[in-house]
Amino acid sequence: MGIFQRLMKNKELIPLAIIMTTAVAGASSFALYAFQKTDVVIDRKRNPEPWEMVDPTQPQKLITINQQWKPVEELQKVRRATR
Repeated sequence: MGIFQRLMKNKELIPLAIIMTTAVAGASSFALYAFQKTDVVIDRKRNPEPWEMVDPTQPQKLITINQQWKPVEELQKVRRATR
């Protein structure tokens, strides 16, 4: 007996199937979105400092309004001194 036949036989399962399908689709799409972002750390052992790989010219927020990036001179001095 297929899934659609079972749903047609037991119509009370239709809302449950819709809710579960929506939840799985949402979780899958969020996982794909999270793997594409550079500021999400999945494996810290291979890349212990992932913030070094973030492109400062690319906005990391969903919506960015009037944001301009300028390097902070003190941080640049510290970065040069620690390398």
